[in-house]
Amino acid sequence: MRFRDREEAGRELAARLRLLREKDELPRPVVLALPRGGVTVALEVARALDAPLDVLVARKIGAPFQPELGVGALAGTGPRCSTGRAWPGSGSPRPSWRRSWSGSGPS
Repeated sequence: MRFRDREEAGRELAARLRLLREKDELPRPVVLALPRGGVTVALEVARALDAPLDVLVARKIGAPFQPELGVGALAGTGPRCSTGRAWPGSGSPRPSWRRSWSGSGPS
């Protein structure tokens, strides 16, 4: 499904979520947005659902051999989160990946 812009995407998502709200399957929704595009979509959803909106700022952890490949994320002061799917076949053993994270945020 393609959208003209992020506002249109947000309105389409909001319409689908509004149906759940009407069925009382979303009694008290809270909308969380990620910067760089997600805020625009989330704003449309929050408006349509009359729900509070908050922004979650996260920092991608890129693979050492390909920084655009996200293998984890840091957000706030919580723990690091990573996906095991990025590790297999990377050509890099896990311990060296962990060393590359040192000093990049909370443990």
